[in-house]
Order: sequence, then C-alpha cells, then structure tokens
Amino acid sequence: NWTPLAEPTLVGWWRHATGITDSGSPNYQVEKWDDQSTNNNHFRQSALSERPVNGTGASNGIITFDASNSENLDTTSQISLADDFTIGVKLNLASGGGVLLADNTTNGEFFRFFSTSVIRIKIDNATAIDISKDSGTFLGESYMVLTRVSDVITLYWNGVAQADTETLSGTADIDNLGVRKTDTNPYDGTIEEVQIYSSSSATLTADVNTRLSSL
Repeated sequence: NWTPLAEPTLVGWWRHATGITDSGSPNYQVEKWDDQSTNNNHFRQSALSERPVNGTGASNGIITFDASNSENLDTTSQISLADDFTIGVKLNLASGGGVLLADNTTNGEFFRFFSTSVIRIKIDNATAIDISKDSGTFLGESYMVLTRVSDVITLYWNGVAQADTETLSGTADIDNLGVRKTDTNPYDGTIEEVQIYSSSSATLTADVNTRLSSL
C-alpha cells in the first residue's frame, strides 16, 4: 500500500496516467503533467512543436518523446538536490544519447543516457561521471532508480544494483524532462512515471523499485 506520498522528502511525483492534460484527438499532445506531491512542480510545454504524445486506451499514461522534434517538458519551478537524493523512473528507451532529466537553462546539469549502456551525470558543470550497466543495454521497457548517498551514486536497473558506482558532489539542478541546455540531446522513447526525493535510504530505494516494477 506504499505510495510516494508516504515519504516526507518527496520533491515531485509525476504519476502514471494521472494529472495529464493533452490536446485530445487526433494528436494527444501533452500540455501539462501535474506533480502529485504538494510541491506543485508540474511539467508543461507551451511550444506545440515540442510536446510529447500521450498514449490512448490501454496505453494512456505512456508518454512518447520523439527525439527528432526535441520533445520535452519544463518544470514550473526549479528543483535543486544539494545532498542525498533518489530518482525513480519507469521508461522504455528507444535509443542512446538522450537526456532524461536536466536543466534547460543552465549549462552542465543533466542525467543522460550517453549510450545504450552508459549513463552520464553532470552537476555544477564539473567533470561528468559515467555509470556503466553490468551487461546488456538500457533499451526496452524497464525501470531505474538512481541514488546518491554521501556523494556516492548507485544505479539500480530493474531492481538490481549495478556494480559501477561513482562519486559526484554538488547541487543537481533540474527544470526539464527530455533535453538539456538548450534543447540538446533529446530523449528518445517513452516515460510512464517519474519520482524525485531529496533523501535516500535502503527502505526508500526498495519501495520505489517495488512500485515501478508494478506499473
């Protein structure tokens, strides 16, 4: 029965098939995706040409980002993660190279699928760190959790902690889902849910993994 609302350090929860405003038939372009936390960090896109597409019927809540159109969603307020954090996402990556979360107004702030087997993270425009998947690729329907505990970042892929951990300090700034400054390295694939917390613990990591695995 756990939900992200049970966690007091919840920063934002963009819940699967919840709070999505789209244009309706025939294009179903996403105008807004409401944050289900109390922080009102809503995702939105005012530019018609850059709006991702919401699925219909059984696919409602599966939002498709077309990299050829640099489709993305901005936050209505700045998110800054200065210390420990937990980020959980249900996704289906179609190709490597794209940005998941980033700052589209400040250089050097991003979480990027640098390739189909490496996630690159850059904070405060300092030297980036790369986290490699143990084996295989990130492609296909999956869920991921990234945690930072005392500056050590760990990647969990489909519930499994990957061996490659890296150390990175600083304040991670996020104001966009899908691109980094300016509209660069667009994400290619679908996203169903995003959760962000300003803390990390073994219990929280397990709860986030369990929820994402059930979607």
